[in-house]
Amino acid sequence: MMGDIRIGIIGYGFMGHEHVKMLTELEGYRIVGVADIDKEQLKEVPEGIKRYASDEELINDPEIQVVLISANNNQHHGLVLQAAQAGKDIICEKPVAMSLKELDDMVKVTKECGVKFTVHHQRRLDPDYRTVKEIFDQGTLGNVFTIKSSLYGFNGNMHDWHVYIKEGGGMLYDWGVHLLDQILWMMPEAKITSIYADIRNVINFEVDDYFKILMRFDNHIVAEVELGTYYLTDKMHDKWFERHWFIGGNQGSAYVDGFEPEGKIVRTAGLLQNVGGTRTMTAAGPTRSFGPPPEGKILTEPVPQVHTKHRQYFENYRKAYVGEEEFLVKIPETRRVLALMDAVRESGRTGKSVEFEGGL
Repeated sequence: MMGDIRIGIIGYGFMGHEHVKMLTELEGYRIVGVADIDKEQLKEVPEGIKRYASDEELINDPEIQVVLISANNNQHHGLVLQAAQAGKDIICEKPVAMSLKELDDMVKVTKECGVKFTVHHQRRLDPDYRTVKEIFDQGTLGNVFTIKSSLYGFNGNMHDWHVYIKEGGGMLYDWGVHLLDQILWMMPEAKITSIYADIRNVINFEVDDYFKILMRFDNHIVAEVELGTYYLTDKMHDKWFERHWFIGGNQGSAYVDGFEPEGKIVRTAGLLQNVGGTRTMTAAGPTRSFGPPPEGKILTEPVPQVHTKHRQYFENYRKAYVGEEEFLVKIPETRRVLALMDAVRESGRTGKSVEFEGGL
């Protein structure tokens, strides 16, 4: 029987706290210790867990098998190399690196050192995302033509080192990497032919706090990802400041709102037919195309029920660690996300669409 995986965590900020909380509740793991350059942060480490004055001290502790890196984004590259050269297996927070060059260097060194290396893309297990993915995978909506993924916040709310460029801050590195990974993992075989992105600093001085990204795939789907941290509204009770999904096909649509998802599949009684509208007078004048549907023409169905949780990432990791399963997140997948982010930044910088993958 396999013993506990002995793990050390570098970085005890927000995600470091989350990792300690989750791993202490899971069978099959033992947190040996935590390292952080902020001594005040280390005071919050629970009793019974070692506290290291430096990253090197943790990495060189022979009791530790796996190093979980949750330090600032700009530190990932150096810490992965140090851990690999010390013979430690590695889980790295996203984004795994600040550039493709850094990631390729990490892959080279981890392979040479013979250590396991993966990335914490736990939002592949978000219930809202998995609900939409289930609808897509089932083919419920026929030929899908559009997928929209959005996330809104208020007052430009960002925190700590995420407001500094040199630390790898900004919403594209923070949430963007998750939102893009979700779209790519939903359609792993489809190639992106072109990308257009609008990236802005709305009220944060150094880093992006808004982006809209349009991706055209060779399966004829256009995916839109939008995030804004300064979307002011008084809609406090309808999950506005959360997640929103819309997916449209030729046999219906679906919407899913909130991190604890609520939504419906919507169809028409005259499926695959052009439902004739009635002439309707509005404040903007008469319309038929955009007037209310005839009574009884709109039909709804419940969305699938999913039961995924972030803890399943580490449940998978423990089994994959001993060869019983594949790792949920594979390095070539994370490389594709980084390449996509490079193209997104190029489009945002030039204001032009960028050819990518199938468009080359």
